[in-house]
Amino acid sequence: MAEGGTRNLVGSSASRRGIALNLLLVAAKLAAGIFAGSVSTVADGFNNLTDAAGSVITWAGFKMAGKKADKEHPFGHGRYEYLAGLGAAVLILLVGIELARSGVGEILRPSPLKLSPLLFAVLCTSILVKTWMAVYYGRLSRRIGSSALRAVSFDSRNDVLATAAVLVSALLYHWTGLQLDGWAAIIIALFIINNGWGLIRETVSQLVGEAPSPELVDYICDKITGHDQVLGIHDLIVHDYGPDRRYVSAHVEMPEDEDPVVTHAIIDSIERSFLEEDGIHLIIHYDPVPREAGLGGGH
Repeated sequence: MAEGGTRNLVGSSASRRGIALNLLLVAAKLAAGIFAGSVSTVADGFNNLTDAAGSVITWAGFKMAGKKADKEHPFGHGRYEYLAGLGAAVLILLVGIELARSGVGEILRPSPLKLSPLLFAVLCTSILVKTWMAVYYGRLSRRIGSSALRAVSFDSRNDVLATAAVLVSALLYHWTGLQLDGWAAIIIALFIINNGWGLIRETVSQLVGEAPSPELVDYICDKITGHDQVLGIHDLIVHDYGPDRRYVSAHVEMPEDEDPVVTHAIIDSIERSFLEEDGIHLIIHYDPVPREAGLGGGH
């Protein structure tokens, strides 16, 4: 995972790129949709407009999360990124609802299309651009551990499906005269709504303070107890204040007959290794115990 300063720079740069690409797609789809009289293409253009808004929210989230800790926020502003992810997820949900509404309207009041090479070129280009964005943001989200960029990646993938549905329905209309815009839009909308709701639940869980993953707990315990002088560990507590802002406390059992100066040096070394290697602020409470009484593990 990238360090705090680097991840904020990467996230901000990626968000600005998303704003620019989405605004270009908005302009192209609105022009092509209005020219062809395609309600679904115009709706897809407004879908990209909400994507641009989501990228603005994500960019703002990274900028706020990158602020240094202050008197009012001694543990930093990392959770602003979670708020940005929540904002992007809410936009995904709203887009799905709006697409479903547009689909119902198209079924009840189908409108004739004036298809043109421009319309097909814009839709195909949009699919290629959004496919690239889904892969790009997906890789970045895994690289820097960002739920906000993960939400943008999901949204880009949904856009591919939505635009593909518009393209397929336009082709069917061109070849057969069959109007399926509305039905395709509803199917895709349900898929988008499901993804949006899932992302909302995930980011809300992070904001309210979810339990650390078993993998993280096991990693911390194994790394601490891997030291020869550590006999056991208990009362492990993990506080998550945003990406790269984890504060961990633990009671560590060490031999009572060991020189306190040596014990203190060992504790300092363990704490320093977590900060330098994992970005975790670890605070160890020293529990002196007889060598034969160590628990040898535990959380």
